[in-house]
Amino acid sequence: MDCRRLLLLALCGTAAGLFSGLFGVGGGVVIVPLLILWLGYGEREATGTSLGAIVIIASVASLTHGAYGNLHVGDGLLVGLPAVVGVVLGTALQQRVAPKAVSIAFAVLLVVSAGDLLVG
Repeated sequence: MDCRRLLLLALCGTAAGLFSGLFGVGGGVVIVPLLILWLGYGEREATGTSLGAIVIIASVASLTHGAYGNLHVGDGLLVGLPAVVGVVLGTALQQRVAPKAVSIAFAVLLVVSAGDLLVG
């Protein structure tokens, strides 16, 4: 692996960790676009790679927020366990939908979210 690629991957991870700690976004909102734009990943590969990284990011972030007393374990489980079903369904759907359609849907979600944050 060349140094440029290593540096870009490290920057993706650093940005994802920073956003995860600040906003609780899990990193995927940062990792997926950066893997696509900076490293030329396809949408599906970026999503899969991001999910793998998020396991580590979310674990460390949960422990850190727990140390600060910001973690409600029961609520996290009530959100997280049904999310597992959503991940399985979402992954199956992603494999059946054109990658361009997934990219457009993701972009729309980000724009709507940004608009809501700016207005609200």
